[in-house]
Amino acid sequence: MASQGDEAEQRQAVIKCESVYKIFGNNAQSLLQNAQGKIDAKDALAAGCIVGVNNVSFEVSEGELLVIMGLSGSGKSTLLRCISRLTDATGGKIFVDGQDLLTMNSKQLMEVRRDKMGMVFQNFGLLPHKTVLENIAFPLQVKGINTKDSIERAMNMAELVGLSGRENYFPRELSGGQQQRVGIARSLAVEPDIWFLDEPFSALDPLIRKEMQDEFLRLQSVLNKTILFVTHDFDEALRLADRIAIMKEGVIEQLDTPANIVLDPATEYVRKFTQEVPREKVLKIEDVMDPYDSTEEMSDIKVSKNAIIEVVAEQILSQDKAVGVVDDNDNIVGSLHSSHVINVLFGNRSQEQQG
Repeated sequence: MASQGDEAEQRQAVIKCESVYKIFGNNAQSLLQNAQGKIDAKDALAAGCIVGVNNVSFEVSEGELLVIMGLSGSGKSTLLRCISRLTDATGGKIFVDGQDLLTMNSKQLMEVRRDKMGMVFQNFGLLPHKTVLENIAFPLQVKGINTKDSIERAMNMAELVGLSGRENYFPRELSGGQQQRVGIARSLAVEPDIWFLDEPFSALDPLIRKEMQDEFLRLQSVLNKTILFVTHDFDEALRLADRIAIMKEGVIEQLDTPANIVLDPATEYVRKFTQEVPREKVLKIEDVMDPYDSTEEMSDIKVSKNAIIEVVAEQILSQDKAVGVVDDNDNIVGSLHSSHVINVLFGNRSQEQQG
């Protein structure tokens, strides 16, 4: 994972949403005019409206991977479509690199989408009569890039996503995972600064889905895109995200790092949403370490602050003494006590079950 929340805030905001609403219904504007903050869902229904996005504000930093998640109908896909302006927001402001998308005319919006945005959806949207190479090259040719250059670029993208040797296959000759790779390669071919992905792997079987997540993480480590990724799968969110936004009824209940969401849920809804998550698979050593005390007797072993607890749990829990935690330069930055680790992983959960 590329960053944590505090690092994200120090970088430039590529996407900024200010009090964004999406209200469906004939009385949407009058409902919005009377709104002071979040709109009550019952008031909206009484007015003949449904609120898809409800007073949402947040920023996404350059190179950050923000996962937007929630149950079906929570507003996550609607929010993504508002930010890419595939759907027009009812109110608020949406900035991309400082430009307000909601004030742009069709020509300006087309240029921003063409030059800055890549999009991948659950339904792959491949052109059945075109080969893998032709599908990948298609958006480049739409931009006016000549055939030779667009095909060369498409070849590079096919190789990047592991489709070498299948360039001349048609979509019907590919597996679901391979078709999804074509969609990813096509969206990357235009070299977008911002990448929108809406449930891109949900139609895939679990094994291929895991492979695609691995591939996605590899691509992100190479390309360092600014990404908004929508999913309803919490395990997927935990694997991919720098930060997670959890939505319910159009409202962002909490936006934070995966560790903070699991350890410190902001609302009862988030607590219930995360209570079954195996913490050892989510939390890093730095999330549970204590400050380093140079007078304390330490074990001979050391662990990286970036290690996932599950990976080193047996090593830590078998020690009677504190275990040193080191940074990337092998400097000690904290210590681990098995009793504290056990309490973080299991203590709160047992209290919740008793309650």
